[in-house]
Amino acid sequence: MSKVECYIVGAKGISFYGGYESFVQKLLQYHKDNENIRYHVACKANGDGAMEVDKLEGASEVMDNHFTYCNADCHLIHVNEKLGPAQAIAYDIQALKVFCKHIEENNIEKPIIYILACRIGPFMNRYVKKIHKLGGKVYLNPDGHEWKRAKWSAPVRKYWKESEKMMVKHADLVICDSVNIEKYIHESYDAPGKKINTTYIAYGAEVKPSRLSDDDPIYTTWMGKHDLKSGNYYMICCRAVPENNFETIIREFMNSNTKRDLAVITTENPKMLAALEQKLHYSIDKRIKFVGTVYDSELLVKIRENAYGYIHGHSVGGTNPTLLEALGSTKLNLLYDVGFNREVGENAALYWDLYDGSLAGVIDKADNLTDDEISELGRMAKQRIKDAYSWEYICGKYNDVFSL
Repeated sequence: MSKVECYIVGAKGISFYGGYESFVQKLLQYHKDNENIRYHVACKANGDGAMEVDKLEGASEVMDNHFTYCNADCHLIHVNEKLGPAQAIAYDIQALKVFCKHIEENNIEKPIIYILACRIGPFMNRYVKKIHKLGGKVYLNPDGHEWKRAKWSAPVRKYWKESEKMMVKHADLVICDSVNIEKYIHESYDAPGKKINTTYIAYGAEVKPSRLSDDDPIYTTWMGKHDLKSGNYYMICCRAVPENNFETIIREFMNSNTKRDLAVITTENPKMLAALEQKLHYSIDKRIKFVGTVYDSELLVKIRENAYGYIHGHSVGGTNPTLLEALGSTKLNLLYDVGFNREVGENAALYWDLYDGSLAGVIDKADNLTDDEISELGRMAKQRIKDAYSWEYICGKYNDVFSL
């Protein structure tokens, strides 16, 4: 039996930082020696979020816009940077062109194209027809409610919603990373006599301690640089975008009675942070510390392990990798109470809402939990990951779906 050739479109690259990017990395790592599947991955060569191959441990040297990683054939895709936000659409389309050409020139039989996110709806039918003609199938991961993201203008949100509709309609299989997202797909797009073909496969996480000790210089230097003390800080780890509820988290933290710090690990977004400062004046609260990004995965796990608690404010999306990673490492997790977060955390976390005083009250409650109560929440969180979200289990499900 020949290997299934699977082409992945939509991730900016391969990395532990970012939802789709970390998913692709784990999928390739766990399927490195998979005898059933060979992967081809599109990676952004230039522009916003471009793949930094030299920072990917284990990647080969780039030759003719190709490199290998975990036995996957990775293609660097160039885009016109003058397109601004439309780069994302151009990137996916260019990746599809490159992959269709590769399939044709190499006489690939029964390829699978797996598209991550719903950016190219108006072009979907054309490429699905072409891929079907080549004997392949198109699978789609719809992400979660891109059209709700606050960073988009009203016309752009309308485009994302229509694009989602067209992509879901034409895909051979829609792979949903959340039970709530799968339910939404059926409620929104099933038609009389035609039910959307879906399956549920979540993202994954690992439950294993950091290789760094508490006195490792990498960890202690980072903590000293940001004036943080082990066990005495809450943390956020996410992109600096409004739909992650930065404003609510910072305002409520400022209004809480906690004596602990808030370490905010996030990407650069000077415009948003300046607006938050003007509105909240958070810089006068010495507990709130923006510490930038952390690209060292072992250090990030150690920071999570030694946090008093993790605060998760994502309001858009399906199963969020950052949440899974927190549940696998942090004992005490405070989650924004929305369907897909509660679906993941169940009874292993505390929950807050957007109304005034909600999160502040949960933080004050968390500060007064006993050591035994915190340990039990941590035990349940890790068990939740082991039971439903281990990478071994998730990648096994992908093996089954791709090998059909």
